[in-house]
Amino acid sequence: MAAYLQWRRFVFFDRETVKEPPGPDGAGGKPFTLPPGIAICDSGRGNLVFGDILRGGGGRCCRALCPVWGQIWFLPRSLQLSSFQAYKLRVTHLYQLKQHSILVSVGEDEEGINPLVKVWNLEKRDGGNPLCTRIFPAIPGNKPTVVSCLTVHENLNFMAIGFADGSVVLTKGDITRDRHSKTQILHEGSYPVTGLAFRQSGKTTHLFVVTTENIQSYMLSVKDYPHLELDTHGCGLRCSSLSDPSQDLQFIVAGNECVYLYQPDERGPCFAFEGQKLIVHWYRGYLIIVSKDRKTSPKSEFVGNEAQNSDKQVLNVYDLCNKFIAYSSTFDDVVDVLAEWGSLYVLTRDGKIHVLQEKDTQTKLEARKSMLFRKNLFEMAINLAKSHHLDSDGLSEIFRQYGDHLYNKGNHDGAIQQYIRTIGKLEPSYVIRKFLDAQRIHNLTAYLQTLHLQSLANADHTTLLLNCYTKLKDSSKLEEFIKTSESEVRFDVETAIKVLRQAGYYSHAVYLAEKHAHHEWYLKIQLEDIKNYQEALRYIGKLPFDQAESNMKRYGKILMHHVPNETTELLKVLCTDYQTSGENEGPGVLEGKKANSEEFIPVFANNSRELKAFLEHMTEVQPDSPQGVYDTLLELRLQNWAHEQDEQIKEKLHSEALTLLKSGRFKTVFDKALVLCQMHNFKDGVLYLYEQGKLFQQIMHYHMQNEQYKKVIEVCELYGDQEACLWEQALSYFARKEEDCKEYIAAVLKHIENKNLMPPLLVVQTLAHNSTATLSVIKDYLVNKLQKQSRQIEQDEQRIQKYREETTRIRQEIEELKASPKIFQKTKCSICTSALELPSVHFLCGHSFHQHCFESYSESDSECPTCMPENRKVMDMIRAQEQKRDLHDQFQHQLKCSNDGFSVVADYFGRGVFNKLTLITDPPSGKAATTIEAGLQRELLIHAKRST
Repeated sequence: MAAYLQWRRFVFFDRETVKEPPGPDGAGGKPFTLPPGIAICDSGRGNLVFGDILRGGGGRCCRALCPVWGQIWFLPRSLQLSSFQAYKLRVTHLYQLKQHSILVSVGEDEEGINPLVKVWNLEKRDGGNPLCTRIFPAIPGNKPTVVSCLTVHENLNFMAIGFADGSVVLTKGDITRDRHSKTQILHEGSYPVTGLAFRQSGKTTHLFVVTTENIQSYMLSVKDYPHLELDTHGCGLRCSSLSDPSQDLQFIVAGNECVYLYQPDERGPCFAFEGQKLIVHWYRGYLIIVSKDRKTSPKSEFVGNEAQNSDKQVLNVYDLCNKFIAYSSTFDDVVDVLAEWGSLYVLTRDGKIHVLQEKDTQTKLEARKSMLFRKNLFEMAINLAKSHHLDSDGLSEIFRQYGDHLYNKGNHDGAIQQYIRTIGKLEPSYVIRKFLDAQRIHNLTAYLQTLHLQSLANADHTTLLLNCYTKLKDSSKLEEFIKTSESEVRFDVETAIKVLRQAGYYSHAVYLAEKHAHHEWYLKIQLEDIKNYQEALRYIGKLPFDQAESNMKRYGKILMHHVPNETTELLKVLCTDYQTSGENEGPGVLEGKKANSEEFIPVFANNSRELKAFLEHMTEVQPDSPQGVYDTLLELRLQNWAHEQDEQIKEKLHSEALTLLKSGRFKTVFDKALVLCQMHNFKDGVLYLYEQGKLFQQIMHYHMQNEQYKKVIEVCELYGDQEACLWEQALSYFARKEEDCKEYIAAVLKHIENKNLMPPLLVVQTLAHNSTATLSVIKDYLVNKLQKQSRQIEQDEQRIQKYREETTRIRQEIEELKASPKIFQKTKCSICTSALELPSVHFLCGHSFHQHCFESYSESDSECPTCMPENRKVMDMIRAQEQKRDLHDQFQHQLKCSNDGFSVVADYFGRGVFNKLTLITDPPSGKAATTIEAGLQRELLIHAKRST
């Protein structure tokens, strides 16, 4: 009783009496009353199930009130009571399964000890009543005895019946059918069986058997059903029950002094609840006990203001986890306590039903918290909240208040532990502000650590935690924080690196940057703070291609300044055949990419020697390197050549530069290469580029500037055929010289004469400016020129005479065609050369064809297929001549009207107007003749072409 009195009491249930539903007239409100004689009951599947029993001498009086006995009653939530006749005499036991609509009853149909077990299927009907699927006698062995208790497994494969003589009968198999089940005596003893309960844990099934003197456990999932005696004391009827999983499905046995809990293999905890126990049930984590009240209870708000009499019965609802009494009240002669529809129903002997409705969780918690908080019993409030599955927000609020209470008392260590339990719900700044004092930095560190462990920290929290570590100089904690595995990182790595770098913990910052692949930060710290250039270069060599390339562009100049040789070697590899050199990546993984070597040229800004080595390596390994590589290499070689004093080395550099120019890599950047050669006065390179660019005049001017007369003549001889004006320029050059250049002038005149490059008059005018050039220099030239012109005149006169005679002959043929008939004497086809056959086609030109040959090859019905190509050429010439005649007038008009006559002439030259036309015809005498003789001219031309 001491323990009972020490437990705190609450009113977590509301008590009401079940009243009748309103009638048609609206009347109602009277207490609902069950028929008299109800002695046993159970609940499940949406019904309260009752059974009546006839007891001894009082039966006659009861029979007068209720003449029909052996009935089973069903009370649904609508309070519409219904029943059916199950037995002829009485119903002694009921068991309603919770997961199946199966009801098992024990009763009697005749006087004497003849108990019958009946199994009812409530979903099926037989004449309006539930279907009875099985009936069998409940007799252990050959001697009839009274049934004391009954239990059924929810899987319908086990049923146990306890008897007053200490026997237990087990039915195994389908309990709803006789054919599929087997019944045997499981237990025999000398003490009445008072309670039975099945316990299912995974695939293991146990049966608890309690008598008035002992408690035993049977394992039904093993052959021969081994058993174990758990205790040597028992309990009365209806004083045992099985808890739910919240209490690990323990078997509860209520003695007069204590309540014991049992596992299948051992006894568990016990609770000192004194008093004679009458009824024990388990409901939603609560232990329900109905006991006799032999003493006068003290006045309290829980039980009422009147002293309780000794014949009263007390119903207590215990919370074993949190050790408090959730409800306590007195009742008169309790028949049983049932659980259905989320409430407790207390059936009393007078037929009334009292309902105990549990208050909602929030109401219970508010009521209890207000009292517990006033008494600073926060731990009990927390346990209560957890047992009632309060949400995390509600729990967090309790932890916060508890933490505030401890903080105000000065217990900062305890307070921070409570605040840690609010992480995820309470704003971290609420806690952080309380512990910013330097004396409480340990508590703040603990809170921030937990915040990071739960991955709820932001960058500011990481900064603050790292600052705490650095101020505490706790290197071990700092290393533990940052050296977590990849899957456990719960902080912003970049923020951590920044803070560690600022605090001077470079090694930690570098470790963090390397581990989490923050390459930029790693290189910044190595190069700017630690200044370990070799290590930075090694790290870049381990990176994937893209990252290695970008970091070399960013830090290449710094590395080149401090470690030029190593940096150059890495760049060579990066631009040719890059393979990562990471230790964890084995011998190397070919990336299949190559950097653009031209983009790294600025890295060598002050390292021309390394740049030259790099560029030469690239041109050797990769001949298709970017053009910028060759341009830069040429510039470097020209610079070295220009500044070199040693003649041997200078000659070698000269050869290298010229070889590079002749490699054929500067065709697309001809101008750039030429400028570089001119800037460094690289003569051989300039002349080579002039030659490659076919700039023959520039070559000659170059020799002219250096007064290299023989070279001038050589240039004209080499390239005069490609550019004839070179001889003219050479003549002008020598003509301006006051020196004696007769030899060179004679050589030039010889070529001009042979090639007929200049008119004689222009030659004379050109040489007239030279005071040293006498007439004897050009005497032979002029004589030869005049002789050639005389011979040309004679030839032209002969050709004119020939053309006139030919024209006269053709005119006569035309006249004959007009005046005389044409006789076709061809005997072969002009196409297939076979003998002509009718039908055939003949043309005035003298060609004849088979008709089918003509149709196959002719493009026009009016033209001869053989003469058509030549005729078209002549016609095209005539049309071109006519167009040019028209253009002549237009040209004269534009030339007179234009302010810039030269631009007009240049435009017509560009359009080919002044090209020479090789048509020879006699000009017509006038405009009228042009029209009349047009057709005749075309025929003459066609005939002339065919004849030639």
